[in-house]
Amino acid sequence: MTESSFIHRFEPARDAGSPPLLLLHGTGGDENDLLGLGKMISPGAALLSPRGRVLEHGMPRFFRRLAEGVFDEDDVRRRAHELGDFVAEAQKQYGLAAPIAVGFSNGANIAAALLLLKPKALAGAILLRAMVPLSDPPNADLAGKPVLLLSGQADPIVPASNSARLAALLSEAGARVTHKVLPAGHQLSQADLSLACDWIGKVSAEAA
Repeated sequence: MTESSFIHRFEPARDAGSPPLLLLHGTGGDENDLLGLGKMISPGAALLSPRGRVLEHGMPRFFRRLAEGVFDEDDVRRRAHELGDFVAEAQKQYGLAAPIAVGFSNGANIAAALLLLKPKALAGAILLRAMVPLSDPPNADLAGKPVLLLSGQADPIVPASNSARLAALLSEAGARVTHKVLPAGHQLSQADLSLACDWIGKVSAEAA
């Protein structure tokens, strides 16, 4: 793999019928963070879990931010392209189909950026506590791509208007968006897990 590659973990599929998952951690996480979540959401799926390459006070992230909720959008674009290149490399190396991203917080934001900037990199996405990643997004063609967006009603970081705007933006690009607002904050709840399991089961059945 090239210099642009990411430190990552890979777990091969035990169930060939499940789409592979690209696991994208939140600020301060690493490549081990979401492996357990991935196994719970889709037991038997191949798991590809990279570590963000940007450090903020020593904490890994997938792109720079200028303040909480204020992104360095040039960096968002550059890092999304790097991540897309990594996914393409990993697909060749491990023999994977296009993965479904499962991103939390910062990881969900880079997944949303990847959908908009390199739509072919992903087969779909589960976006947990995501925000609009780009104020001037490109016209992406997401025709029919399934996206599950789960927001927290009491999330202190992501305003309800922002997550609603993201749902609208992805829908307008052609994605099949399911957006649910849960009685939760920024942290994940049992409801997130249940909804993600059900959704991925349906997506897997459609793809079969």
